[in-house]
Amino acid sequence: MEPHHRRRRAVAILAVIAVALLGVVVLAGGGRPVAHQSTGAHPRGFFVVIRELAGAGAGSLVAREAAAENAAINRTLVYTPYVRIAGAQHREIALTFDDGPGPYTPQILSILERHRVPATFFEVGVLERYFSASTAAIVAAGDVIGDHTEVHAAMSKLSPVRQRAQLLEEASAIGRHGARFPRLFRPPYGMWDSATLVLLRRYRMLMVLWTVDTNDYRRPGVRAIVRAALAGARPGAIILLHDAGGNRSETAAALPEIIAGLQRRHYRLVTLPRLLLDNPAPRVQNIAAVIGTGG
Repeated sequence: MEPHHRRRRAVAILAVIAVALLGVVVLAGGGRPVAHQSTGAHPRGFFVVIRELAGAGAGSLVAREAAAENAAINRTLVYTPYVRIAGAQHREIALTFDDGPGPYTPQILSILERHRVPATFFEVGVLERYFSASTAAIVAAGDVIGDHTEVHAAMSKLSPVRQRAQLLEEASAIGRHGARFPRLFRPPYGMWDSATLVLLRRYRMLMVLWTVDTNDYRRPGVRAIVRAALAGARPGAIILLHDAGGNRSETAAALPEIIAGLQRRHYRLVTLPRLLLDNPAPRVQNIAAVIGTGG
Protein backbone atom coordinates (compact mmCIF):
# COMPACT_ATOMS: atom_id res chain seq x y z
CA MET A 1 0.00 0.00 0.00
CA GLU A 2 1.41 3.40 -0.91
CA PRO A 3 2.03 5.79 2.03
CA HIS A 4 -0.99 8.06 2.48
CA HIS A 5 0.77 11.28 3.47
CA ARG A 6 3.44 11.01 0.82
CA ARG A 7 0.88 9.96 -1.75
CA ARG A 8 -1.17 13.09 -1.11
CA ARG A 9 1.90 15.27 -1.55
CA ALA A 10 2.83 13.36 -4.71
CA VAL A 11 -0.64 13.80 -6.19
CA ALA A 12 -0.56 17.54 -5.53
CA ILE A 13 2.86 17.90 -7.14
CA LEU A 14 1.84 15.77 -10.11
CA ALA A 15 -1.19 17.96 -10.70
CA VAL A 16 1.03 21.02 -10.90
CA ILE A 17 3.45 19.24 -13.25
CA ALA A 18 0.62 18.06 -15.51
CA VAL A 19 -0.93 21.50 -15.77
CA ALA A 20 2.45 23.10 -16.46
CA LEU A 21 3.39 20.58 -19.14
CA LEU A 22 0.04 20.75 -20.87
CA GLY A 23 0.27 24.53 -20.83
CA VAL A 24 3.63 24.35 -22.57
CA VAL A 25 2.20 22.08 -25.26
CA VAL A 26 -0.76 24.38 -25.92
CA LEU A 27 1.10 27.69 -25.89
CA ALA A 28 4.09 26.60 -27.92
CA GLY A 29 2.28 26.74 -31.26
CA GLY A 30 0.20 29.89 -30.97
CA GLY A 31 -2.50 28.03 -29.15
CA ARG A 32 -2.27 24.82 -31.18
CA PRO A 33 -0.57 21.60 -30.06
CA VAL A 34 2.91 21.27 -31.51
CA ALA A 35 3.71 18.00 -33.26
CA HIS A 36 6.81 16.32 -31.93
CA GLN A 37 9.71 16.46 -34.36
CA SER A 38 11.43 13.13 -34.71
CA THR A 39 15.13 13.07 -33.86
CA GLY A 40 15.58 9.35 -34.29
CA ALA A 41 15.21 8.78 -30.57
CA HIS A 42 12.14 7.46 -28.78
CA PRO A 43 11.31 9.94 -25.99
CA ARG A 44 9.32 8.71 -23.04
CA GLY A 45 5.68 9.67 -23.23
CA PHE A 46 4.08 12.24 -20.96
CA PHE A 47 1.87 9.71 -19.18
CA VAL A 48 4.76 7.25 -18.81
CA VAL A 49 6.63 9.92 -16.87
CA ILE A 50 3.56 10.71 -14.77
CA ARG A 51 3.05 7.03 -13.92
CA GLU A 52 6.69 6.71 -12.89
CA LEU A 53 6.53 9.76 -10.66
CA ALA A 54 3.27 8.60 -9.06
CA GLY A 55 4.47 5.05 -8.45
CA ALA A 56 6.59 3.56 -5.71
CA GLY A 57 9.75 2.80 -7.71
CA ALA A 58 13.17 4.40 -7.51
CA GLY A 59 12.13 7.27 -9.78
CA SER A 60 8.90 8.10 -7.95
CA LEU A 61 8.25 11.25 -5.98
CA VAL A 62 7.78 9.14 -2.85
CA ALA A 63 11.20 7.53 -3.29
CA ARG A 64 12.86 10.86 -4.05
CA GLU A 65 11.34 12.43 -0.97
CA ALA A 66 12.47 9.52 1.21
CA ALA A 67 16.00 9.78 -0.21
CA ALA A 68 16.11 13.51 0.51
CA GLU A 69 14.95 12.99 4.09
CA ASN A 70 17.49 10.21 4.58
CA ALA A 71 20.21 12.53 3.29
CA ALA A 72 19.08 15.17 5.79
CA ILE A 73 19.68 12.72 8.64
CA ASN A 74 23.13 11.93 7.22
CA ARG A 75 24.00 15.64 7.07
CA THR A 76 22.89 16.11 10.67
CA LEU A 77 25.06 13.21 11.85
CA VAL A 78 28.13 14.89 10.38
CA TYR A 79 28.11 17.49 13.16
CA THR A 80 25.96 16.16 16.01
CA PRO A 81 24.96 12.68 17.29
CA TYR A 82 21.69 13.99 18.76
CA VAL A 83 19.05 16.66 18.30
CA ARG A 84 16.67 18.27 20.71
CA ILE A 85 15.37 20.88 18.30
CA ALA A 86 15.60 21.55 14.58
CA GLY A 87 16.24 24.89 12.94
CA ALA A 88 13.76 27.75 12.72
CA GLN A 89 13.82 28.31 8.97
CA HIS A 90 10.12 27.38 8.63
CA ARG A 91 7.13 27.21 10.96
CA GLU A 92 7.26 23.43 11.23
CA ILE A 93 6.90 21.15 14.25
CA ALA A 94 7.16 17.37 14.70
CA LEU A 95 4.75 15.37 16.85
CA THR A 96 6.40 12.25 18.28
CA PHE A 97 4.86 9.31 20.12
CA ASP A 98 6.77 6.93 22.41
CA ASP A 99 6.29 3.46 23.91
CA GLY A 100 4.00 1.93 21.28
CA PRO A 101 2.54 0.13 19.63
CA GLY A 102 -0.29 -0.40 22.06
CA PRO A 103 -4.07 -0.45 22.55
CA TYR A 104 -4.39 3.31 21.92
CA THR A 105 -2.22 3.43 18.81
CA PRO A 106 -5.10 2.79 16.38
CA GLN A 107 -7.02 5.70 17.91
CA ILE A 108 -4.01 7.98 17.63
CA LEU A 109 -3.50 6.94 14.00
CA SER A 110 -7.17 7.56 13.22
CA ILE A 111 -6.95 11.10 14.61
CA LEU A 112 -3.78 11.83 12.64
CA GLU A 113 -5.37 10.50 9.45
CA ARG A 114 -8.55 12.49 9.99
CA HIS A 115 -6.56 15.69 10.39
CA ARG A 116 -4.13 14.76 7.58
CA VAL A 117 -1.15 15.08 9.93
CA PRO A 118 1.96 12.85 9.89
CA ALA A 119 3.94 11.86 12.97
CA THR A 120 6.98 9.92 14.16
CA PHE A 121 6.63 6.87 16.41
CA PHE A 122 9.39 5.48 18.65
CA GLU A 123 8.44 1.88 19.21
CA VAL A 124 9.32 -0.83 21.72
CA GLY A 125 10.15 -4.10 19.99
CA VAL A 126 8.59 -6.53 22.46
CA LEU A 127 5.16 -5.00 21.90
CA GLU A 128 5.16 -6.17 18.29
CA ARG A 129 4.10 -9.57 19.63
CA TYR A 130 0.72 -8.10 20.52
CA PHE A 131 0.15 -4.94 18.47
CA SER A 132 2.01 -5.45 15.20
CA ALA A 133 -1.05 -4.43 13.16
CA SER A 134 -0.47 -0.86 14.29
CA THR A 135 3.12 -0.96 13.10
CA ALA A 136 1.95 -2.12 9.68
CA ALA A 137 -0.62 0.70 9.69
CA ILE A 138 2.04 3.29 10.56
CA VAL A 139 4.16 2.09 7.66
CA ALA A 140 1.18 2.15 5.30
CA ALA A 141 0.32 5.70 6.36
CA GLY A 142 3.80 6.90 5.43
CA ASP A 143 4.68 7.85 9.01
CA VAL A 144 8.14 7.24 10.45
CA ILE A 145 9.16 4.61 13.01
CA GLY A 146 12.18 5.05 15.25
CA ASP A 147 13.92 2.74 17.73
CA HIS A 148 12.92 2.92 21.42
CA THR A 149 14.76 -0.32 22.38
CA GLU A 150 13.42 -3.85 22.64
CA VAL A 151 12.07 -3.65 26.22
CA HIS A 152 12.12 0.09 27.04
CA ALA A 153 15.54 -0.27 28.61
CA ALA A 154 17.55 2.44 30.38
CA MET A 155 20.58 2.20 28.09
CA SER A 156 23.14 3.73 30.45
CA LYS A 157 22.52 0.88 32.90
CA LEU A 158 23.43 -1.78 30.34
CA SER A 159 26.72 -3.10 28.98
CA PRO A 160 27.62 -2.21 25.38
CA VAL A 161 26.73 -5.76 24.31
CA ARG A 162 23.29 -5.56 25.86
CA GLN A 163 22.74 -2.09 24.47
CA ARG A 164 23.49 -3.39 20.99
CA ALA A 165 20.96 -6.17 21.47
CA GLN A 166 18.32 -3.65 22.55
CA LEU A 167 18.84 -1.62 19.38
CA LEU A 168 18.99 -4.46 16.90
CA GLU A 169 16.22 -6.63 18.35
CA GLU A 170 13.81 -3.72 18.12
CA ALA A 171 14.93 -2.97 14.57
CA SER A 172 14.36 -6.59 13.62
CA ALA A 173 10.91 -6.63 15.27
CA ILE A 174 9.58 -3.65 13.30
CA GLY A 175 11.27 -4.92 10.14
CA ARG A 176 9.06 -8.00 10.18
CA HIS A 177 6.07 -5.69 9.69
CA GLY A 178 7.34 -3.59 6.84
CA ALA A 179 9.40 -0.91 8.55
CA ARG A 180 12.86 -0.03 7.30
CA PHE A 181 15.90 -0.19 9.56
CA PRO A 182 15.37 2.83 11.85
CA ARG A 183 17.57 5.89 11.33
CA LEU A 184 16.23 7.52 14.50
CA PHE A 185 16.61 6.46 18.14
CA ARG A 186 15.06 7.81 21.32
CA PRO A 187 16.51 6.69 24.67
CA PRO A 188 13.93 5.54 27.22
CA TYR A 189 13.92 7.78 30.30
CA GLY A 190 16.38 10.06 28.48
CA MET A 191 19.21 7.78 29.64
CA TRP A 192 22.27 6.92 27.53
CA ASP A 193 26.07 6.94 27.77
CA SER A 194 29.15 7.04 25.56
CA ALA A 195 28.65 3.39 24.57
CA THR A 196 25.20 4.29 23.26
CA LEU A 197 26.66 7.02 21.06
CA VAL A 198 29.32 4.64 19.71
CA LEU A 199 26.62 2.15 18.71
CA LEU A 200 24.45 4.82 17.12
CA ARG A 201 27.42 6.01 15.09
CA ARG A 202 28.10 2.45 13.94
CA TYR A 203 24.51 2.00 12.73
CA ARG A 204 24.16 5.56 11.39
CA MET A 205 21.32 6.37 13.75
CA LEU A 206 20.50 9.85 15.06
CA MET A 207 19.40 10.20 18.68
CA VAL A 208 16.25 12.30 18.90
CA LEU A 209 15.38 13.97 22.18
CA TRP A 210 12.59 16.52 22.60
CA THR A 211 11.93 20.23 22.88
CA VAL A 212 8.60 19.90 24.67
CA ASP A 213 7.68 17.19 27.17
CA THR A 214 3.90 17.19 27.60
CA ASN A 215 4.22 14.82 30.60
CA ASP A 216 1.17 13.03 29.23
CA TYR A 217 2.45 9.73 30.66
CA ARG A 218 1.70 11.13 34.13
CA ARG A 219 -1.97 11.57 33.12
CA PRO A 220 -2.18 15.21 34.28
CA GLY A 221 -5.47 15.83 32.48
CA VAL A 222 -6.36 16.73 28.91
CA ARG A 223 -6.13 20.49 29.43
CA ALA A 224 -2.67 20.21 31.01
CA ILE A 225 -1.39 18.13 28.07
CA VAL A 226 -2.75 20.63 25.55
CA ARG A 227 -1.33 23.60 27.46
CA ALA A 228 2.11 22.02 27.69
CA ALA A 229 2.23 21.25 23.96
CA LEU A 230 1.12 24.71 22.89
CA ALA A 231 3.16 26.62 25.46
CA GLY A 232 6.40 25.06 24.23
CA ALA A 233 5.63 25.37 20.53
CA ARG A 234 8.17 27.18 18.38
CA PRO A 235 9.65 26.62 14.91
CA GLY A 236 11.69 23.43 14.80
CA ALA A 237 10.20 22.02 18.02
CA ILE A 238 9.91 18.30 18.72
CA ILE A 239 6.90 17.49 20.92
CA LEU A 240 6.95 14.36 23.11
CA LEU A 241 3.72 12.38 23.53
CA HIS A 242 2.96 8.71 24.22
CA ASP A 243 0.65 6.29 22.43
CA ALA A 244 1.30 3.36 24.79
CA GLY A 245 2.91 2.42 28.10
CA GLY A 246 -0.31 2.87 30.06
CA ASN A 247 -3.73 4.45 29.78
CA ARG A 248 -3.39 6.98 26.97
CA SER A 249 -7.01 8.11 26.77
CA GLU A 250 -6.02 11.63 27.87
CA THR A 251 -3.40 11.83 25.13
CA ALA A 252 -5.93 10.71 22.53
CA ALA A 253 -8.43 13.29 23.77
CA ALA A 254 -5.82 16.05 23.78
CA LEU A 255 -4.40 15.31 20.33
CA PRO A 256 -7.13 16.97 18.20
CA GLU A 257 -6.88 20.13 20.33
CA ILE A 258 -3.09 20.14 20.03
CA ILE A 259 -3.28 19.81 16.25
CA ALA A 260 -5.92 22.54 15.96
CA GLY A 261 -4.02 24.85 18.29
CA LEU A 262 -0.76 24.48 16.39
CA GLN A 263 -2.46 24.95 13.05
CA ARG A 264 -4.20 28.12 14.28
CA ARG A 265 -0.70 29.41 14.96
CA HIS A 266 0.21 28.57 11.37
CA TYR A 267 2.50 25.65 12.16
CA ARG A 268 2.88 22.84 9.66
CA LEU A 269 3.14 19.40 11.27
CA VAL A 270 5.74 17.09 9.72
CA THR A 271 7.72 13.94 10.43
CA LEU A 272 11.14 14.24 12.04
CA PRO A 273 13.10 13.50 8.86
CA ARG A 274 11.09 16.16 7.03
CA LEU A 275 11.65 18.60 9.90
CA LEU A 276 15.43 18.12 9.57
CA LEU A 277 15.28 18.39 5.78
CA ASP A 278 13.42 21.69 5.84
CA ASN A 279 15.08 23.04 8.99
CA PRO A 280 18.67 21.84 9.49
CA ALA A 281 19.34 21.43 13.20
CA PRO A 282 21.61 23.90 15.01
CA ARG A 283 25.10 22.60 15.67
CA VAL A 284 24.79 23.38 19.38
CA GLN A 285 22.08 21.32 21.06
CA ASN A 286 21.33 22.15 24.69
CA ILE A 287 20.49 18.69 26.03
CA ALA A 288 21.33 19.01 29.73
CA ALA A 289 17.71 19.62 30.72
CA VAL A 290 16.41 16.39 29.21
CA ILE A 291 19.04 13.88 30.38
CA GLY A 292 17.36 11.37 32.68
CA THR A 293 13.87 12.77 32.07
CA GLY A 294 10.87 11.67 30.03
CA GLY A 295 8.84 8.50 30.16
